[in-house]
Amino acid sequence: MNIEEALVILDTFLEHGLSDVQEIVFRKAWEGQTYPDIAESCGYDANYIKDVGSKLWKLLSQAFGEEVTKSNFRSVLRRRAQNSVISEKLQPVPAVLRQSQPTSKTKDGISASSLVIEKQDERKTPVSNPDFLENPGGSVPLNSFFYIERPPIEERTYTEINKPGSLIRIKAPSKMGKTSLMHRILTHAKQTGVHTVQIGLQRADSQVFTSLEKFLRWFCANVSRQLNLEIRLDDYWDEDIGSKVSCTLYLQEYVLEKIDAPVVLALDEVNRIFEYPEISRDFLPLLRSWYEDASELEIWQKLRLIVVHATEAYIPLDINQSPFNVGLPIKLPEFSLEQMQELAVRHRLDWAKGEKGLEKLAPLRAMIGGHPYLARLALYNLGNQAVTLEQLLQEAPTIAGIYSNYLRHHLANLQEHPELAIALKRVVTSPTSVQLEAIAAYKLESMGLVKLEGNQAMPSCELYQLYFREQLT
Repeated sequence: MNIEEALVILDTFLEHGLSDVQEIVFRKAWEGQTYPDIAESCGYDANYIKDVGSKLWKLLSQAFGEEVTKSNFRSVLRRRAQNSVISEKLQPVPAVLRQSQPTSKTKDGISASSLVIEKQDERKTPVSNPDFLENPGGSVPLNSFFYIERPPIEERTYTEINKPGSLIRIKAPSKMGKTSLMHRILTHAKQTGVHTVQIGLQRADSQVFTSLEKFLRWFCANVSRQLNLEIRLDDYWDEDIGSKVSCTLYLQEYVLEKIDAPVVLALDEVNRIFEYPEISRDFLPLLRSWYEDASELEIWQKLRLIVVHATEAYIPLDINQSPFNVGLPIKLPEFSLEQMQELAVRHRLDWAKGEKGLEKLAPLRAMIGGHPYLARLALYNLGNQAVTLEQLLQEAPTIAGIYSNYLRHHLANLQEHPELAIALKRVVTSPTSVQLEAIAAYKLESMGLVKLEGNQAMPSCELYQLYFREQLT
């Protein structure tokens, strides 16, 4: 049995398969590597890899109904393959299976080897079929072969969202993977039997932000609809007690009382509300109050919050009323060189393997700074053989490069906001970091164009510095 056949066996027994880091540990353990070796070769902390391995063997023990350890997992899998114990999770059996000489039969007469071959073909699809490559754009699909985990972020958020009354804050600039992570947290939460609600503030009409009352009624109506509850705003809304109290009573006495399980409420693109100070000064402290109510009122423990934003709030908030200094903070980092290598290998770029592969990828990471979307766009074009790495790097900051549309979109936004263009021009033309006015700095950070260290701003990557130095001067 080889590693691919072993992974096929796992696919038949594990409902949700292995996570990215679990598969790495499994593959390396199959090769006989120790946990310290795995950690060193993949750039992870040794204790973290050991913990992942421990949880992996527990997961397999539960799936196979017998003890599985790092020392016996190969023999367990070989025995399973020989006995052809096919889980009911494989049913219904595909209508057309590749035929081979059966070593044994399942109860439906389908040979285990046929299923293994068929499953192997499915796993190998991304190897040989360039059409499998995903054109990057928007959030990464839940079943995507190209989602790269950034340990221990995923595991931490999955653990946190299971806690009553929890709050997770996900912060990162544009196109860094915030929404992709949010979707995975919501999917994990659904698997535990809770309800989920997702509210994207970027989808709200402009008129929704004309008053606090309109915004909160829109908010409550969305929550009700997604939970399949009748909208009963007028029964709880009272102008004498105000919109914030009305909204809170609606959630507490109607929504949370009515539902039969906890609910995870995910708010995406919360930074949009920063542009409406009259609303954000009231709504953001309201989120904080619901989180704090969970420590006193059992009913509020049914509410778990995910707040996704691209930058810090650039409106003044009392430190005791801000939702941005409580809960679990998650700041999404850029891809490391090793993570970019993993993504390149998944795009079947053989030249990216090993130490020489890291050396070849280093200039690309220097150019784009490990930005997940820019990395996926580069590797997609390299995987399709639309461009060579040398050509990509040479043309990247020009209108002939693969990033031209992306960069032009940013340029158009800057031209609509001259104050931001002036601020960015200062950054990209300065040999050192510069201090910007706070709101301009936060807006440029939310666009992903600058990094902030304290009050100092610098270009996020070489690509932006080269392109905007040319365009803005």
